[in-house]
Amino acid sequence: MTDDPIDLVRRLVRERIPGALCVVLAGSTAAGRATASSDLDVAVLLGDGGRTRRETLRFEGRLVELFLHTRAGLAELFASDAASRRAVLQSMYATGLVLVDTDGTAGWARALAEAELAAGPAPLGPEVVEAKRYGLTDALDDLGDAQDPYERLAVAGVVLAGSAELLLDHRRAWAGGGKWLPRRLLAADPELGGALLEGHRRLCASGDPAGLAEAATAVLGLVGGPLREGYRREWRGVAPA
Repeated sequence: MTDDPIDLVRRLVRERIPGALCVVLAGSTAAGRATASSDLDVAVLLGDGGRTRRETLRFEGRLVELFLHTRAGLAELFASDAASRRAVLQSMYATGLVLVDTDGTAGWARALAEAELAAGPAPLGPEVVEAKRYGLTDALDDLGDAQDPYERLAVAGVVLAGSAELLLDHRRAWAGGGKWLPRRLLAADPELGGALLEGHRRLCASGDPAGLAEAATAVLGLVGGPLREGYRREWRGVAPA
């Protein structure tokens, strides 16, 4: 058997999902960033009788992440991903390699995904932005006060995450977790996103918080500045996202 991932996915589909209407190979393999240990991210559109689900399996020695869904399931997953502000499945359909397309559905799904990606996430509400400003201000204060190196590293992660949320929302850009956080930050704002990432890297390497604190303060400046006294939030039974 060949080690080519495209051939492997096609064999997997023939053997285990023969009724697939559309199959898209996405992730690091489609982007040309795959390593020998990378898993294969595969979106599969099923007929209306199928079940929308996510499934992880090993096929011919390769780990495969399957995202299986019907047309209705795809619309629901797109809506869920948009609400999470990450647009994971949209990115898969917009940038992946189409391996199977029995009825032209791949073009429809890609067009829908590209339109949603281009539109960007809905802006955070003023109350949510205010809460995030307050949280980031508090974390920056803690970062400046931190003497314990473990505490400093932990707080630095909070500062990076809080700054990224505010910057990505300000730029109306999609968010990301794990390896996708730096990718999305650099795509949305190469200068300030890069400063946040470099500041965090330097803190982790040397313990110096100055670069991260400066970049995070610049992010706060984009959304109204630091927020301490005067902050108020009414309790309505559900905390802001």
